Amino acid sequence: MEDEHICIDNLVDHLGGVACFPSPGAFYGVFDGHGGTDAASFVQENLLRFIIEDTHFPNYVGKAIKSAFMKIDHAIADSLSIDKSSGTTALTALIFGRTLHIANAGDCRAVLGKRGRAVELSRDHKPNCHGERLRIERLGGMVYDGYLNGQLSVARALGDWHMKGPRGSVSPLSAEPELQETTLSEEDEFLIIGCDGLWDVMSSQCAVTIVRKGLIAHNDPQKCARELVQEALRRNTCDNLTVVVVCFSTEPPPRIEITRPRVRRSISLEGLNFLQGVLDTV
Repeated sequence: MEDEHICIDNLVDHLGGVACFPSPGAFYGVFDGHGGTDAASFVQENLLRFIIEDTHFPNYVGKAIKSAFMKIDHAIADSLSIDKSSGTTALTALIFGRTLHIANAGDCRAVLGKRGRAVELSRDHKPNCHGERLRIERLGGMVYDGYLNGQLSVARALGDWHMKGPRGSVSPLSAEPELQETTLSEEDEFLIIGCDGLWDVMSSQCAVTIVRKGLIAHNDPQKCARELVQEALRRNTCDNLTVVVVCFSTEPPPRIEITRPRVRRSISLEGLNFLQGVLDTV
């Protein structure tokens, strides 16, 4: 188990007024380490500090987050205590008021539960993905049997400096995160962030259905995270498992009443998945 995670529900209390930022604020992250725990532990302990100390923060949060990812990647390269073959994916969720900032480098995933419907807020950076493969090949790399240069199962990661070469050189393995900014509405009930050990055996919609059903039953997000882990284990996942569930309300989600249509209509596969998620919570 080489994963790390972070859960800070109140940034004001956590930082003690060290930084100026909109209030209230919260910060969550999942870091799927490989090649040892060095890189994942370093990022878990220091990434938030890199973000709030960036010159773009708090006026340009997206720029500050992207800059922090790149700076912490270089800090790993400069560190004498971190194994150069150690790396980690990183997915973070920074919340200010109603604004949710998702940053992802790697194959962890963020999924929003929106009245029973799953909304993916990040893209899995697998080497076989069309856009990532093009970027890798354009920079002189190759994808062999689903692995970047035949070695790594992700296309973006922090660390892994044995693959990136000297600092300043162009590498097919990128530390640059993709960003997604979302304004939360009353329909947005909770957020799930988890490493690929969960998503390898479970769809985003299935995870949202399980969490929503659990919140209606007991309204405990930590218990919901454990239930997702247990279900992934039951489905024989063969990778590390880390899951964080964040609720946007202290009240459990409302039950959804289904009105049966009088007119018979066809339904898409996406609509069928949504309907199944709703039915599972009734």
